[in-house]
Amino acid sequence: MADRSDYPEFVASRGEGLLLTAYLLTRNWATAEDLLQEALVKAWRAWPRLAESPDAYVRKVVVNTYISWWRRWGGEDPSADLPERVDGPDEYRSYDDRDAIWQAVGRLPRRQRAVLVLRYYEELTIGEVAEILGCTEGTVKSQTSKALTKLRADESIVPLPVIEGA
Repeated sequence: MADRSDYPEFVASRGEGLLLTAYLLTRNWATAEDLLQEALVKAWRAWPRLAESPDAYVRKVVVNTYISWWRRWGGEDPSADLPERVDGPDEYRSYDDRDAIWQAVGRLPRRQRAVLVLRYYEELTIGEVAEILGCTEGTVKSQTSKALTKLRADESIVPLPVIEGA
C-alpha cells in the first residue's frame, strides 16, 4: 500500500483555504464542501504520485471539477431580492459592498470567475493559472481583461479600484 501518512496533515493545513476557494467559485457553502470533498477524494487516489507540493494539483482538481460540474448541470441558486437600503450611515456598508462585488463575480462566466479567483484570491501567477486551467497565458490575460471589464460595467456594484497589470 502506498504511503499516505502525510495526507491528513495536508488536509488539516490546506483544507480551510481550499474550502474558501471552492466557495468563491460556487458561492454556496454546501456546494463548496461537496466540491472540496470530491477534489480531496481524487487527491487521495493520486497521493502516491504527487510531488512534494500537492497544493497545485489539488487546486487544479478543485477548479476542473467545478468547471465540469457546471458543464453537466447549469444549476440555479434561488435567491430573494434584498430590501432597499436605508439612508444615512451604514455600519455594514463594507460588507454589503463586498457581497455586491462577489454577486457580480458570480454572474461572470465560470471560466472568467475561475481566472479571477485564482489570480486575485489565490494570488497565482498568470503561468500558474494557465497551467491549472490548461490554457495559454494569453487566454488567462484575455479572460482576466474581459472579466474585469464586465465587473467595471456592472451597475450593481460600486466602482472597482483599478488593478495593476489587468
